[in-house]
Formats: sequence, structure tokens, C-alpha cells
Amino acid sequence: MSSEPDLEALTSEALGGRLRELRGESGLTLRAVAREMGISASAVSQIERGLMRPSVSRLIAYVAAIGVPLSAVFETGMEKEPEPNRFAIRRSWEVAPIRLGGGVTFRRLSPAPMAGVEFFESIYPPNATSTAHGQFLRHEGYEVGTVTQGELTIEFESDVVTLAANDSITFPCDRPHIIGNRSATVTAIATWLIVNP
Repeated sequence: MSSEPDLEALTSEALGGRLRELRGESGLTLRAVAREMGISASAVSQIERGLMRPSVSRLIAYVAAIGVPLSAVFETGMEKEPEPNRFAIRRSWEVAPIRLGGGVTFRRLSPAPMAGVEFFESIYPPNATSTAHGQFLRHEGYEVGTVTQGELTIEFESDVVTLAANDSITFPCDRPHIIGNRSATVTAIATWLIVNP
């Protein structure tokens, strides 16, 4: 049994190029995406050219603006949905994780694209948060998460919930939220399942 080393996270340039490719496929202009996201066209251009890593909230806003699931960012074009009565395998070295602003890393866990479902892992280093701008995140779907290491704090507009290892949470994604690791020393890891309408 051979194993390959895990892939390094996508470079800023590779992530930006993938986002630009997805935007091109959507037929939307850079200005239209910027308008939808509520940021400047210059900021979108910087993300697409790899000059700026998007935060978690900016990445999710970007994919929502162009109408694709978060999992599309990880796809290489070679993935296929499993045939009926078959299975799909994705080895750890086959899909690179994405490092976002603030050092947060996302890694797709699903072995193949799955319509309506996104399954991924998030790694929040000490003091990392899902947004660099203090804005609450909202998106489509329903989120289910389990912390596997450290603690994550989820801030809603009127509630703050801290989850320790093995704690779980579920909430509608359109409920405004910010996810963060308030520890100054311990990395937090969680797995997430997002069910899209």
C-alpha cells in the first residue's frame, strides 16, 4: 500500500486563478461580482490575482455571488460523481487544502462532488476568525459542525456559543454568524456539513 504526502495548501495565485476561472464560467463580470459582494472591484481583482487571500466570509460571499458551491473551489475538473451502486475515493494527496485570510485552512472531505451537500474540515489557528472585517456571515443552507480539537466560538447577533472538542452545533446558514478561535495558543479544528437547498 503506497501513500503520498498531503498536498500543500493552494498558493494565493492558484486560489485566485481558480476563482477567476469559476467567475468566467458564470459569465459574470468582475464589477458584477464586486457589486454582489458589497466590496470594490479592486478588492475582487486583488483576490483573483492572488495579491490578497480572502477571509472565510469573503470566499463564501464570492462563491455565492457567482452561484457555485464552496466545493467547486476545490475541484480540478477530473472529479466525477460516483456511478450508481459504486463508490468514490479521494486520497489525501489528491485535493489541496485552501489557506484563507488569517491563516484559516479549509480542506474538502467529500471524495466526490455531491449535489446539495458540502463536507469539509476547517482549521483555525490561535486568534483566527472567519472574517477580517467584523461582518457577520450569511449564506444558503443548513450547517452542522463538530469540533474535533481545541475550542471554536460562534458568535450570532444575540448569542455567543463556545464549543469544545466533541461538541456539535447546527444552525441555518442565513442566521448571521462569525466563527473564531479565541485561544492564543491552541489550534481549533472542526468538521462541517452544509446542506444546500
